[in-house]
Amino acid sequence: MKTSNKLKIFNDPIYGFIRIPNALIFDLIADPYFQRLRRISQMGLSYLVYPGAHHTRFHHALGCMYLMQKSIQVLRFKGVEITEIEEEGLLCAILLHDIGHGPFSHAMEHSIVEGVSHEFISLQFMRDLNERFNGSLTEAISIFTGNHSKKFLNQLVSSQLDMDRLDYLKRDSFYTGVAEGNTNAERLITMLNVVDGNLVVEEKGIYSVEKFLMARRFMYWQVYLHKTAVVAERLLISILKRARFLIEKGDTLNTSKALDYFLTHHIDINNFDNETLAKFAKLDDVDILAALKEWQYSDDFVLASLCEMIINRKLLHIKVKKEPITESKFLMHLNKVKTQYNLTDEDASYFVFKGELKNKAYDRQHQTINILRKNGKITDVAKLSDHLNLNALSKTVTKYYMCYPKERV
Repeated sequence: MKTSNKLKIFNDPIYGFIRIPNALIFDLIADPYFQRLRRISQMGLSYLVYPGAHHTRFHHALGCMYLMQKSIQVLRFKGVEITEIEEEGLLCAILLHDIGHGPFSHAMEHSIVEGVSHEFISLQFMRDLNERFNGSLTEAISIFTGNHSKKFLNQLVSSQLDMDRLDYLKRDSFYTGVAEGNTNAERLITMLNVVDGNLVVEEKGIYSVEKFLMARRFMYWQVYLHKTAVVAERLLISILKRARFLIEKGDTLNTSKALDYFLTHHIDINNFDNETLAKFAKLDDVDILAALKEWQYSDDFVLASLCEMIINRKLLHIKVKKEPITESKFLMHLNKVKTQYNLTDEDASYFVFKGELKNKAYDRQHQTINILRKNGKITDVAKLSDHLNLNALSKTVTKYYMCYPKERV
């Protein structure tokens, strides 16, 4: 067998050098399915608010793999048994956990395909790769789906304190410049342990967990749910909805073949087959941006206006309130736009709409972050913490918003 000159190291701006541990991981990274993640932005349209936020899902997946390597080292050092097969399964599962994201990440979820989550599509990609890689991903799929007998393996991939969250908070805060989101991921990892098959954090790591949860809250309000990013995301969803409506009406729109397929077919969880997966794999941010650039010159007033708003960053105005928006306020803005541009109720609803923003930094109902105390007892971090805000962080905070044109559409 000839020796290969395969690249063994990536240089990451957050962690420095990231080592590729074996040939399987290298071949997965080299696969077109994974390379597509270079063309999927991690934070959707957030760069319209934070100009540096142009990093991709590709960066994030490699960062998660790096943190997983660190976690495996730490846990083995503490006597937790992780076999070589389980190690490879963990690294493959975390590397591929976001492979099912569509263009602009969360903005397009449920828009291009109806009611199909990125986790479901990630699993379809993993199953397809598993066939091509002769069953090498069977362990990874077992871990990813939560079917592995060792619960903590799945918790490292998907939980309240998983490698995914540790990487995206650190990475997104770095690229946006929002310092409050920065967490000491490596310190948290050194505090991990396993008790009765579940992932726990040793008591001395409690302040690091508190900081992590606070950072998550800051990042949601300041970055992920930033009002300007919310408007841009809603506009993008409306553009696809309008494009689909026009195509169904018989209009012709210039699009890439991949995007055209999803605009002309109603894809849901029941008909998402291998052919759909192959088409989805050809879809990325480039298809959407090219469509927006083209459609801003459309004869349809609604589609052209919405596209121009994103391309030139002349977005709708957004008001965020603690109380629900009154119907009278909403109708006042809707009627104003209808009259000004001679639009129907339906057409005007693309420019005037309302919604809710929800944020829960710590979802105790879903799964708790457990602290291993010095006396050997396991306690939920919210009960043990002397930080008054931690209980508040496990409550859902809801804000209400309304979007409408500034003076001109």
